[in-house]
Amino acid sequence: MTFLPSSLRQPSALPGFGLALGFTLAALSLIVLLPLAALVLRAASIGPSEFMRIATDERTLAALRLSFGAALAAAIINTVFGLLIAWVLVRYRFPGRRIIDAAVDLPFALPTAVAGIAMAAIYAPNGPIGAIAQSIGLKIAYTPIGIVLALTFIGLPFVVRTVQPVLEEVETEIEEASALLGASRLRTVFQVVLPHVYPALLTGFALAFARGVGEYGSVIFIAGNIPLVSEIAPLLIVIKLEEFDYGGATVIATLMLAISFAMLFLINAVQGWSRARYGNV
Repeated sequence: MTFLPSSLRQPSALPGFGLALGFTLAALSLIVLLPLAALVLRAASIGPSEFMRIATDERTLAALRLSFGAALAAAIINTVFGLLIAWVLVRYRFPGRRIIDAAVDLPFALPTAVAGIAMAAIYAPNGPIGAIAQSIGLKIAYTPIGIVLALTFIGLPFVVRTVQPVLEEVETEIEEASALLGASRLRTVFQVVLPHVYPALLTGFALAFARGVGEYGSVIFIAGNIPLVSEIAPLLIVIKLEEFDYGGATVIATLMLAISFAMLFLINAVQGWSRARYGNV
């Protein structure tokens, strides 16, 4: 079974390209493409006028702005601190390093609802950190700030685990050579080390952003869920479903799908440019 002409296939010593490609396309269609196509068709079935009414509703726009804005802010924070954590874990040896390395994976293993409850207890106005913040006029829980914190928590491992193996491949000799040639530490970091890490860093950013956009469990406990203030788009979809407004739920979901696809396409384009620019293919 062959799906592509032999001229379009990469030469390989292993047989079975057609069969493997067939299973790949079948699995991708059943698990990803068909459900997404059904979602888009269901949203389109309600008619253009009703679609636009739901899409331009003030509550819908506020929820989308909050979801994507908070996910973007959390991904940027994770990109900075994830790079620093990966750098420390790769470049230094110190007591407790293995514990910190294992703790990075906790958001993967911990149920998101448990994380949300714990963060709400800590950052609530009567919590240990929330009370201190409240005393200086800063409210964390039940505001967009709390949402960004929750998304930062669940997205951090994506950046660390994506960048860490790339940093391990960067030999320390090139840093030493840069220093011997008179480069400052900052110049060595930005012009010698980071060019090797940029593609992986962008990948980690994209993964953290995508994870944050669809996050639900850890957010609803700390968000406050106030319409037009701290209500995320996934929660609004759940509310629409509970009200049996399936058309409204599918419209919001379709909007999230379209925006997510556009942003990830842009990120992948930038990542491809960085690979070509810095020679990391």
